[in-house]
Amino acid sequence: MEYLKSVLGIHVIYHNSGVAPVTNYIHARYRLQEVSLDGMRAVFAYPKTELDSVNAIKKHFERIQKSVNAPTVLVPDRLTYRQREYLLREHIPFVVDGRQIYLPFMAIYLQERHDGEKAEIPDMLPSAQLLLLYYIYHGCDELLTSDTVKILSFTATSISRASRQLENLGLVKTKKRGVQKIIFSDREPRDLFEIAKNYLPNPVKRTIYVPKTEIRKELLMSGYTALAEYSMLNPPILKCFAAGSIAAWDKSSSVRLQNPEEQCAVELWRYDPKKLAVGESVDRLSLALALREDRDERIEDAVSEMLADVWREIDDKRN
Repeated sequence: MEYLKSVLGIHVIYHNSGVAPVTNYIHARYRLQEVSLDGMRAVFAYPKTELDSVNAIKKHFERIQKSVNAPTVLVPDRLTYRQREYLLREHIPFVVDGRQIYLPFMAIYLQERHDGEKAEIPDMLPSAQLLLLYYIYHGCDELLTSDTVKILSFTATSISRASRQLENLGLVKTKKRGVQKIIFSDREPRDLFEIAKNYLPNPVKRTIYVPKTEIRKELLMSGYTALAEYSMLNPPILKCFAAGSIAAWDKSSSVRLQNPEEQCAVELWRYDPKKLAVGESVDRLSLALALREDRDERIEDAVSEMLADVWREIDDKRN
């Protein structure tokens, strides 16, 4: 990379030898190149798709580094202000050609300029998150906001604010057809979800533990319990459920698990999990967001399996 040499005098040598085997999931997301930086062995990871969340990137790099026993450097085409700040916070090395260099294992940080997003992005509204996930399930086809008012049980004002936030974030576009407001996008559902993950928070606000005898039948399965329904993962001993309110268990719940034989986990969600659910479990995109920080390889593989089913089903409906 000429940029490193011209700015810092670091000589980059690209090796023809292949990178030690890592999972197919990693190879699907990055092109890996072994290099030497002034004699120090490292791996450049060139993203093949839109960047995942920083927590996901951190897990990917930990897996790569475990396999190759060398620092891994993210080499994207560009970084937003928010992405740069998160990468710095998590000490993830990166180089953006002609713009930024952060190599903490060499004690180097140089910033010349960064792209866009100079202002802090506000927290995603629960209504905006629901609207976006519903739109992705809808196949990213044109969607009347008036229809979502009925489907998601929000007021017209709430849907208007939600669509405006999504548009301001560059996730969707809107247009008018008569008096109707229409949401649309040029992106495929999977691509939109990958991009949106940088903005979508974990739907789970907190988790409590409740006696099994007080679990209501109408609660949706969540967590590993739901993931086991959507994949080949074995069901966990501790069952997990999702709720829009946990006030009913104020007196009987605990914040720590005391007895998995007698208790269940109940998650408090940012939005009503029933609004996107089909069947007895929370919806799969929300579940993927809730589990994206899990470092267990079995969980990550199960989530990938689940999402593959989602994209296949959406494609089938569109064809």
